[in-house]
Amino acid sequence: MGDVVAQTSAKSRSCPAPDGRQPRLAGMRRQKMARSAHAYVRGSATRFYEWLDTRHPGTLPDGPAVWICGDCHLGNLGPVADAEGDVAVQIRDLDQSVIGNPVHDLLRLGLSLATAARSADLPGVITSRMAEALMDGYEQAFDDTRSDETRSTQRPEVVKVAMKEALHRSWRQLDRQTIDDATPRIPLGKRFWPLSADERRAIDALFGATSGMSIRAALSPQLNAGATMTVLDAAYWVKGCSSLGRRRYAVLLDIDGACSAGGPPCLIDIKEAVTAAAPRHGGARMPRDNAKRVVEGATHVSPLLGHRMSAVRLDGCPVVVRELMPQDLKFDADRLTEPDAVKAAHFLALVIGQAHAGEMDAATRKGWLAELRSSRPKSVSAPSWLWRSIVGLTVAHEAEYLEHCRRYALDRPVH
Repeated sequence: MGDVVAQTSAKSRSCPAPDGRQPRLAGMRRQKMARSAHAYVRGSATRFYEWLDTRHPGTLPDGPAVWICGDCHLGNLGPVADAEGDVAVQIRDLDQSVIGNPVHDLLRLGLSLATAARSADLPGVITSRMAEALMDGYEQAFDDTRSDETRSTQRPEVVKVAMKEALHRSWRQLDRQTIDDATPRIPLGKRFWPLSADERRAIDALFGATSGMSIRAALSPQLNAGATMTVLDAAYWVKGCSSLGRRRYAVLLDIDGACSAGGPPCLIDIKEAVTAAAPRHGGARMPRDNAKRVVEGATHVSPLLGHRMSAVRLDGCPVVVRELMPQDLKFDADRLTEPDAVKAAHFLALVIGQAHAGEMDAATRKGWLAELRSSRPKSVSAPSWLWRSIVGLTVAHEAEYLEHCRRYALDRPVH
């Protein structure tokens, strides 16, 4: 027991104080982005849209104004569950969600798949075939005559593995992976850092009797308005890549004394919402509050997740609150294999297409499908705008990734 206490104390001492987080987080973000070209793409959504801004008008199809993910890479797709535990593959992160051009999601996914293929050392011909499958899968979502085919689409192995794990995960497994403790406490260390007194007071107030009403509704519609929520423990959460540096907290919550009766606490994720880098469609009306924008986007694009989220203010800062479910997983890009890559591109593009199509009426879907097909060659190859964009984006991000690594190495000389 003494050894465990000593190890915990050592971990706590290695954590930065609240006022010293930002330099550490900035360094961690740079380190993560230096791991691979695919990791760099994950953390550079702003650069993606800067590249798109250099394209001439008319280079890309201008799709219907719908809610989009805005940061549609492999890490932001995966199994998610609703409040009852039903699981489906949807988008997992809606920080960049705006009413915009749906083509941006397709391109961002194409870039992510292309760089993941390169990081996995897959041949270039696979990237070409993935682009074709990407377009076919996306178009399939808007073709009402292929509804039966849509339901029978075969899941690639990377999806099957994630879904199997999601369907068999319990809260206890999530507890061991994320909290790593059998007691309702968050151990400080690599992933969790201490809070300031002001942060802890703000979190306690957030789940108070009056301010927590919208949070209760998001956690469970069955909860009565008088249900009590007690913060058992809370910590700063070192999580993500592009979001490192924002306010991010993990909270263990006891609802109506369930923990006293032997039940597990709720694991809550609190994440700061900031201005989206993704451009919105001209004239589109969205909530000015960034947390409300994220939640509204999620309810349209990823409803299983969106209905579990709540937009609130934490000490004046817009944040999104949601309960983490054991079934919420992301796809592992390292598992992308040559036989599976093309299937994965088709399936994930279909998921994105279905999210977009669900916001359109039949006439809009038909018109958007016709526009997409009008730019496709008679062969099965991807349209030139898609292929050229993926190639251009891949080349630009590869060069920037290498420059990022050079600067990172210069700042960390080898002794």
